[in-house]
Amino acid sequence: MSDTETPTNPEPARARALLSTADMKLLRRALESYARATEDREELARINALHHRLGTYVPS
Repeated sequence: MSDTETPTNPEPARARALLSTADMKLLRRALESYARATEDREELARINALHHRLGTYVPS
């Protein structure tokens, strides 16, 4: 391959985080507030599951 040719399999770009730790804490607080306001049991179950998953990424 010469200096002017482009590589056929370029290295993928490094992945970047979409959300910061502060964002995750804010999302958890928003979910907590919404969970207190909702009366839909199915919605509450989904909120609780998401809250739990977010908690696995944010130290308490």
